[in-house]
Amino acid sequence: MPHMDWLNEVKWDANGLVPVIAQEQGSNDVLMFAWMNREALAKTAELGRAVYFSRSRNKLWFKGEESGHVQTVHEIRLDCDNDVVLLKVTQLGHEPGIACHTGRHSCFFSKYENGRWNAVEPVLKDPETIYK
Repeated sequence: MPHMDWLNEVKWDANGLVPVIAQEQGSNDVLMFAWMNREALAKTAELGRAVYFSRSRNKLWFKGEESGHVQTVHEIRLDCDNDVVLLKVTQLGHEPGIACHTGRHSCFFSKYENGRWNAVEPVLKDPETIYK
């Protein structure tokens, strides 16, 4: 088992969580934002795939466990304040990769235009067919 001291360098919030940004390797598209606890970050490093912490379900969330849209992790980075994690990932399970539960490539598909939010990214796959 490798030393876990590196986990102590992360500035965890009051709930023991750290915000995480998943960025696609190659395109550098920001795919999604999520949270990790210590166990999720340790598992991500150990397995080389993204493991988040679901606040709504209050448990570890192995990205792609239901959808098949797994994220292979190439790099784990920590920001200058040690309080935000950046994952460089390859989004698997569909081409192009789907990171969002709405069936879109990125969760950041709503763009502010003229006083309202408009969906500017296409749905690549119907969510009804993703989650069975």
